[in-house]
Amino acid sequence: MSAALSGWLHAFRIYTHPRVLGMLSLGFSAGLPLLLVLGTLSFWLREAGIERSTIGHLSWIGLAYGFKWLWSPLVDRLSLPLLTRLLGRRRAWLLLSQIVIAIALAGMASTDPIENLTYMVFFALAVAFASATQDIALDAYRIEAVAPRLQGAMAATYQAGYRVAMIMASAGVLWIAAAVDPSEAAYDYAPWRTAYLAMAACMAVGIITTLIIREPEVPVTHLIAENEGHAREVIAHWNLNARLAQMLAWLYGAMIAPFRDFIVRHGRQALVILALIALYRISDVVMGVMSNPFYVDMGYTKDEVAMISKVYGVIMTITGAVLGGVLTAKIGVMRTLFLGAVLSAATNLLFVWLSGRGHDLTGLIFTISADNLSAGIASSAFIAYLSGLTNSAYSATQYALFSSVMLLLPKFIAGFSGVFVDAYGYASFFTGTALLGLPVLVLVWLAGQAKFKTEDSPPHVK
Repeated sequence: MSAALSGWLHAFRIYTHPRVLGMLSLGFSAGLPLLLVLGTLSFWLREAGIERSTIGHLSWIGLAYGFKWLWSPLVDRLSLPLLTRLLGRRRAWLLLSQIVIAIALAGMASTDPIENLTYMVFFALAVAFASATQDIALDAYRIEAVAPRLQGAMAATYQAGYRVAMIMASAGVLWIAAAVDPSEAAYDYAPWRTAYLAMAACMAVGIITTLIIREPEVPVTHLIAENEGHAREVIAHWNLNARLAQMLAWLYGAMIAPFRDFIVRHGRQALVILALIALYRISDVVMGVMSNPFYVDMGYTKDEVAMISKVYGVIMTITGAVLGGVLTAKIGVMRTLFLGAVLSAATNLLFVWLSGRGHDLTGLIFTISADNLSAGIASSAFIAYLSGLTNSAYSATQYALFSSVMLLLPKFIAGFSGVFVDAYGYASFFTGTALLGLPVLVLVWLAGQAKFKTEDSPPHVK
C-alpha cells in the first residue's frame, strides 16, 4: 500500500471516535426543525396559493437563528431549575428546547395557512426560537466534547445527522403528504397536517438522545472567575447594594466578557474574521429560499422533489461533508474553506442553466449533485473554522455570535428574493447569488494571512 493511500485511510479513522459517532443523532435533532419553518414550509405555502413575495418575507422567520447571540449568554451560564441539577448545563437546555420544538411543530400542524396565516407564523417563530436555543447548547456541547483536532470530524458527523433529518423534514414531509393526498390537482390541508404531526413525533430522537448522553466535564474556568472578580472590584466603587452588584458582575461575565475576549485575542483581525463569517454562506442561503418555489414553478412534483432534491441531494451533501472533514485534516482548514467558497458560488450557475430547460429530471440530478457536494465540503470546513475561533471558557456565547453573524445579512437579503424573482426572473436571480460569493474569496485569503486559533495544518490523528 502506498504511503499516500495509507495516509488517507489513517485520516478516515477519526470517524471511529465514540464522541464523533455520537454526533449523528444530535445532528439529527438539530437538523429537523430548520426546513420545517423555511424550505418545506415555503413549498406548503406556495401550494396553498400564498404569493411568492409573501413567502420571501416569511423567510425572515429564520432571523431567529441570526439573533440567537442575544440570549446565548443565558444558555451559557444560567441554570434551569431542577433540569440543570439532574442533567447538567448543556443537556438541560437541550431537553427544554427540544420539548418546545415538538409542541410548536404540533401547533403548525394544527393550522391551515389559508385560514390563519398569523397563527402559522406564530408557531413557526416558536419553532425557530427553540431550535436556535437548541443550536446554542448543542454547539457548546460539540466544542467541549472533544479536542480541537477532532472538530472537523465532529462537524462532518454532525452534518451527516443534520442532513438525514433534513431528508425527514423535506422528502419525508412531501412523501407523507403525497401518500395521504387524494389528488395533487388541488390544495388540501389535511395531508400537510399529518406530515407535520409526524415531524413533531420525530423530535423524540433528540429528546431520548439528550437523556442518554453524558454532560461534558468543563468547569467554570479561571478566566471567567478573573473577569467577574475584576467586574466586582469596579462595581464596588459605585456604592450599590450587594445583591445588585453581584448581578451586574454576573451580567458582565456572561454577556460582555465573551465578546471582549474575542476582540482582545484577535485585535484588528477580528473585523476580517467577522466579515468572512457574515458572507461565507451568503450564496447558498440567499439562493435556498427560492429553490422550492423554483421546483414548483418548473413543474416538478412533490415525489420528484422529494427523491432528487431532498434524498439524493442530502446524500450528496453528507458525502461532501465527510470529504470536507478529511480535507480539513489533510490540507488544513483555510485551504478547504477556500475550495468550498469557490465551489459554492460556481455551482449556483448550474441553476441558471436548469432554469432554461424547464422540467428536466436529468438536469436536476446533475445540478443537485454538484451543488450539494460543494455545500457539504464548505460546511464542514466552516464549522471547524468557527469552532477553532472560540475560547472554551465562552464556547456557547462565542459560537452563537459567530453563527448569528453568519445568518443575519444573508437572511435579510433572502427576504427580498421573491420580489427579485418576480421582477427579473429565476436566471438573473441565480446569477446574482453566484456573484455574491466573489467577495468571500478575498476574505478567505485575508483571513489566511493571520494566525488564528484554528491552525492551517493537518492535525496528527491517533
